[in-house]
Amino acid sequence: MASNRIGRINEEIQRELSTLIRNLKDPRVQKTMISITRVDTTPDLRYSKIFVSFLEKDAAKDAIRGLKSAGGYLRRELGASLQLRYTPELVWEEDDSITYGAHMLELLNSLNIPKDDEYENIDNS
Repeated sequence: MASNRIGRINEEIQRELSTLIRNLKDPRVQKTMISITRVDTTPDLRYSKIFVSFLEKDAAKDAIRGLKSAGGYLRRELGASLQLRYTPELVWEEDDSITYGAHMLELLNSLNIPKDDEYENIDNS
């Protein structure tokens, strides 16, 4: 039951932070497109790990620094909109799952595996 509540809180945090990040004035954050891919909140609601993905990989480190710098503002605004007893501390983490997935797809495509219709031609020969 509690995990369902945490799941709903994670979704709400993700939605609110996506809106708040667009309004940040920090140039480090504004110079690249940022996507929040996942949020993991501890069961005691003290910490939320925010996984973010960036369109430009070379601007990722600066953008993470900008997000950490704006952490107090984002946490305050998040607390006002979520109305929880505790507003979790935001921990920013770069998410490389999209890059990893693209690499795995490239590896799979590089294998020389015949397609299904090619198997039928071998059997009929």
